[in-house]
Parts: sequence; structure tokens; C-alpha cells
Amino acid sequence: MAEKEELISVEYEIFGRVQGVFFRKYTQAEGKRLGLVGWVLNTEQGTVRGQLQGPGSKVKEMQDWLRNKGSPKSKITKAEFSNEKEIESLEHSDFRINKQKKV
Repeated sequence: MAEKEELISVEYEIFGRVQGVFFRKYTQAEGKRLGLVGWVLNTEQGTVRGQLQGPGSKVKEMQDWLRNKGSPKSKITKAEFSNEKEIESLEHSDFRINKQKKV
């Protein structure tokens, strides 16, 4: 019997031209495509922050997408990932766009 892949949770912040270029919408779509859950939002500092949760290999794939691809009109200059940890179960039921900006 195949072992079940561990679930990972990680927070992220993306820097560059990532607001006003549909970055959140594309992030949500890519997260859903990969079967991940979490959230994404714009910050008042002009970055995009969020959290990803799901199988480790899919989280790594999403981290690569956030670091190197993003939305078609975005220009990513830096991607920071923090608080990566193994989790027992998913803490979100879907991948959502938060509308409120965080400081």
C-alpha cells in the first residue's frame, strides 16, 4: 500500500509588480488546479501575502509558480516563504481571495 503524502502548510509574501495585474485571481486558479487550499490577499505595502496547504509535492510546485511565473502581467522580484510545517489535516476548505488588505 502506498504511503499517503504528508500535508504541508506554508505562508508566503510576493514582491514586485503583483497588484493590479490579476495576481490574486491567477494564484487562486493555480492553487485550485493543484488541489491546494489556502488564501491570498493584497497588502498595503504593495505585496501579495497568503497561505498554502496541501500535499508537499503540490505545495512545492505552487511555490515554484509563485517564485517564477505568477500572472501574465506580473513582475515578481522576490518570493518569501515562512512558517513551513507539517500538518495533520487541512485548515481551509477551499482557496479563497481575501478582499481586505492587511498591513
